[in-house]
Amino acid sequence: MHNLRGIDVDIPLETLVAIAGVSGSGKSSLAMGVLYAEGSRRYVEALSTYTRRRIGQTAHPDVDLVRHVPAALALRQRPGVPGVRSTFGTSTELLNVVRLMFSRLASHVCRNGHRQPPTLAVAAEEPIVCAVCGVGVDAPGAEALAFNSGGACPTCQGIGTVREVDDATLIRDEGLSLDEGTVLPWQAFGFNVQPLIAREFGVRTDVPWRDLTDAEREIVLNGPAEKKHIAVTSKKGLHELDFTFRNARLTVTEELKRAVDERRLARVSRFLQERTCPDCAGTRLSPAAAAPRIGPLGLAEVSALTLEDLVAWAADVPAGLPADMEPLARSLVDVLLAMSRRLLDLGLGYLSLDRAASTLSTGERQRVQLARAVRNETTGILYVLDEPSIGLHPANVVGLQGVIADLLADGNSVVLVDHDPLVLREAAHLIEIGPGAGRDGGTVIASGTVDDLDRNPASRIGGYLTGRRRVVARTPVAEADVFAPGTIRLTTGPLHTVSALEVAIPRGRLTAVTGVSGSGKTTLVLDGLVPAVRADGAARPGHVLSVEAEGIGRVEVVDATPIGINSRSTVATYSGVLDELRRAYARLDSAEAAGLGVGDFSYNTGSLRCQRCEGTGEISLDVQFLPDVDIACTECGGRRYGPAAALHRRPSADGGGSLTLPELLALTVDDALPHVADLTKVGARLAALRDVGLGYLTLGEATPTLSGGEAQRLKLATELGRAQSTTLFVLDEPTVGLHPDDVAVLLGVLQRLLDRGGTVVVIEHDLDLIANADHVIDLGPGGGAAGGRIVATGTPAQVAASPASVTGRYLAGHLAIPVDGYSAASSQASSSSA
Repeated sequence: MHNLRGIDVDIPLETLVAIAGVSGSGKSSLAMGVLYAEGSRRYVEALSTYTRRRIGQTAHPDVDLVRHVPAALALRQRPGVPGVRSTFGTSTELLNVVRLMFSRLASHVCRNGHRQPPTLAVAAEEPIVCAVCGVGVDAPGAEALAFNSGGACPTCQGIGTVREVDDATLIRDEGLSLDEGTVLPWQAFGFNVQPLIAREFGVRTDVPWRDLTDAEREIVLNGPAEKKHIAVTSKKGLHELDFTFRNARLTVTEELKRAVDERRLARVSRFLQERTCPDCAGTRLSPAAAAPRIGPLGLAEVSALTLEDLVAWAADVPAGLPADMEPLARSLVDVLLAMSRRLLDLGLGYLSLDRAASTLSTGERQRVQLARAVRNETTGILYVLDEPSIGLHPANVVGLQGVIADLLADGNSVVLVDHDPLVLREAAHLIEIGPGAGRDGGTVIASGTVDDLDRNPASRIGGYLTGRRRVVARTPVAEADVFAPGTIRLTTGPLHTVSALEVAIPRGRLTAVTGVSGSGKTTLVLDGLVPAVRADGAARPGHVLSVEAEGIGRVEVVDATPIGINSRSTVATYSGVLDELRRAYARLDSAEAAGLGVGDFSYNTGSLRCQRCEGTGEISLDVQFLPDVDIACTECGGRRYGPAAALHRRPSADGGGSLTLPELLALTVDDALPHVADLTKVGARLAALRDVGLGYLTLGEATPTLSGGEAQRLKLATELGRAQSTTLFVLDEPTVGLHPDDVAVLLGVLQRLLDRGGTVVVIEHDLDLIANADHVIDLGPGGGAAGGRIVATGTPAQVAASPASVTGRYLAGHLAIPVDGYSAASSQASSSSA
């Protein structure tokens, strides 16, 4: 199964089992590809054929035997990004309870606008008559208050925003005429006859746009859809036809209706601007849905509360109602509080119910999944958690441990993949996969308790779990020298829950921006610093009052988002290696004799690609009621090229025979290096991949399958060979998915950027990386309204000594860990050997 081999393990049930190992060792293959896949497959196979055809299924894992596996549920590292109709309230289902409260407990209004006092008659479905005007009162049900159904604002259909044509994008150049194509929508969507029709309305089409009268411009932008008789000249002669005028705005709106796929939508979006719905002010609710009130607040106002404030509000609701309504109110409030408890424990109390789910971070979405899993109160289920500590500050790990304890208390089993020692050391049983990554991994190198792994010399994680070892991969600069190379200064006004801030970031240094979840790290760095520096004094964000970044000419944001969207994107294509290799193979005598050029060696479009799979290396089999099965192409064996590619062999630079291009792409970076030593650019790029710890990846490996940490290091590898004295690198949680040994490698990569003059800012929770930083900016003290302030700055030791810093409290304990022979060099060497 992938790189796993010889796996034979016993996994205790009804306890917490952790799977550890360096990046790429095969942890997720065992947890997700085997345990979850087999547990879910066996459950689904117990269902009817009719049902199985209509639900997603996992493929059969390539294993010899799996016994006694329970039905399984997975909480993945990257939950899917929700749609525009999803909010924090809907995804947690808290909004369902809140809507029910407003349906049953609120004061409603009659058709004439008279507000009625709260009454138990609503829940009893008894008729209510307005005491003022005598008309019947129709109290809305919970569904009628939902912005995804009956309660939607009629203007925005419950989305909260409206898309409108942006007039500023419609005209290419005011110095050009209509005849010269200055109206961009007409050009973009093939309406080239529109200037001729505009001429029939009296618009001068041969003069620059700036010289047209206001009336002429209004016809072009918003003229009537009237038919006009025009003469059109084509290759076949002159034709007189009737055409309906489509003004520039109408052209865009009609194309938007036809935009049924992402490609078409992207073409139209350039002419649109999105703004808050003017009728519902972004609440998504219709006037009728917004009318019921509990006390002074309506559904829109309550949805805008943070979870912490919502809980406080709900607790006071029963006391404000008539005595006969209190039991009903208490029951609904109790449900809401029970659902909220674990979300609060997981550090999500700063989120409001109306927060768009698409704006939540990966870690926040994963914690929502966790909280829902506990609320289901299942028994006998195997929960497989893929790096649940993503995005968690050490202070929030306690909440995660509480969630896992609840799952176990209900009689479930939990298997998790993680790297955080705070999480791993709580496991009753650990399985370590390794020793390295890729083909150097895939075996069980240690198993047992935390102490068992610490005593096992083969274990690479044991010392980190017992506190005997920590990562010291670089020596931070002395406190007095931190700002010696210069300073980036940023002054902001309030934004969201972040207060006005004054920030100083040292140039040429490694700065860690820290704080609990929701404290304002992303707002400060990605919403403030990055766009402000990029704007270079031009259209900087409105909340940025000033920025001083002299000498910074480029900002590179390096995140862990997947690279590419399909298997056609590979390590070789992303790194630029394949282009150079295709040129080298096209220069072979055999290629020239066959009349082949560089393009023929492309597996995407070239003549040498496999015709069976069209260069993807795999084919999909439709097996009816079972899930589609993707297998290696039966013609090319997954190598993407047809038989003719075997006729062109290039001698290896090390004298070790010759290789075809598909054979070369099947090699790992480490193995390929000796073969291409004579190709300077290829060798340099592969050496960069090796230096960032990715030497185990094959050149033909699809980039969408890489982990977040691998994707991030692949992006960084392209920067290693350049001078970086004017570059600001911003990394958003670069340690996601990284083993402590891999963190040491990452720090080595960041040091190389610093050595070349770069400035590095990381948003981070990992204590190892924070401890190795030159400067720390800690936000907090809490999340949401309780955060958004700078509570401590300075060296790691200074922040650790700050009584105001939550991060400092954990950092102090981490810095106290002795370094007993695990130096920076040995830590990096052990990781690089993987």
